[in-house]
Amino acid sequence: MATKIRLQRHGRKGYAYYHIVIADSRAPRDGKFVENLGSYNPNTNPATVELNFERALYWLQAGAQPTDTARNILSGEGVLLKKHLLEGVKKGAFDEAEAEKRFAAWKTSKTSTTQKAKDQVAAQKADNAKKRLEAEVEKNKAKEAELAKKKAEALAAEEAAAREAIEAEKAAETTEEPAAEA
Repeated sequence: MATKIRLQRHGRKGYAYYHIVIADSRAPRDGKFVENLGSYNPNTNPATVELNFERALYWLQAGAQPTDTARNILSGEGVLLKKHLLEGVKKGAFDEAEAEKRFAAWKTSKTSTTQKAKDQVAAQKADNAKKRLEAEVEKNKAKEAELAKKKAEALAAEEAAAREAIEAEKAAETTEEPAAEA
């Protein structure tokens, strides 16, 4: 049986996530599979991969051929490197302790790189939120200034109307006083 390590699509339109499976190469994409190795979600930043490392390594050593995308995912998780190192041990290029040491060094550098990317995304989100808040504060200050200006104009208009009313009363009183003296 020719087995493949490939992705099985799930999710809704425009928001796909994938199961990483071992399947017969003749089976349909979303059809029957031998074993589920994990999942891959490209919708998160960075993409989320959950993988049963030991089983993926076993299937690669057993001769399962990964598709191009599955190969990239397995490479990113270090399965292909581990297989390569184990083959070096079989050939006698170095011992198993050296292989584990090399893999551990690669894993720490990969983890630090991934963490830096996550931190950068988080910092960018925080920066964007801060900028949006500052823009909203500026917009609110502009609205407050405009509202205060309108209130001041309305108050000035009321005061002017009140002064005109008082002046009109005084004018009416002055016109009434001379008429009353005569």
